[in-house]
Amino acid sequence: MFQTSLELLRFHWAAYSIYALLIISIIAWFGYNLTRKEKVKSIVRIPFYGYIAFLVAGGVGHHIFTYNAIPWVAEDIMRHDIKADHEYDITVAKHQWKLPEKPIHFKEGEKVRFNVRSEDLTYGFGLFRKDGTMVLQMQVLPKHRNDILWTFNECGTFDLTSTEYSGPAQYDHETGRDKMLIKDAVVVDCKQKLAQK
Repeated sequence: MFQTSLELLRFHWAAYSIYALLIISIIAWFGYNLTRKEKVKSIVRIPFYGYIAFLVAGGVGHHIFTYNAIPWVAEDIMRHDIKADHEYDITVAKHQWKLPEKPIHFKEGEKVRFNVRSEDLTYGFGLFRKDGTMVLQMQVLPKHRNDILWTFNECGTFDLTSTEYSGPAQYDHETGRDKMLIKDAVVVDCKQKLAQK
């Protein structure tokens, strides 16, 4: 259903906007009834409670509907049965990433496992699109196995940085620049471009 996190976020934005307007309508209805001189008859309360039940069912239903629609959930649950097309071992220590190659390169639609090991602090492993939106992230605990299996259903060039605050050494004291940011760390080739070559 949803191929990327951006598609899912757009859907959530629309759904929650509508949901918020419906909730605001309850507050408006309540405020309107407070200003009326005559009391609300009990027969009017039936549609009100029906409306509340509709909102509750809609909110719960939305989360049940999108739980398995989230692109990475099924993959994460069944990860022990899934073989990655590529595996990359990455280490991080003293606020420096050590990549097996730069850039890490593979094709759209391939399953990739990133095995990330921290030698000292807790970091975050986050890949970001050029517009700053996040593709994926995981917490990287020191001296533990930290891995994430991901199917890249979008092509492009992605930047890598830590998504966890790991102390002031992560940033340049004068400019505030993120010293852990690696531009163009991951390149995912598009299927269409490969077919044209």
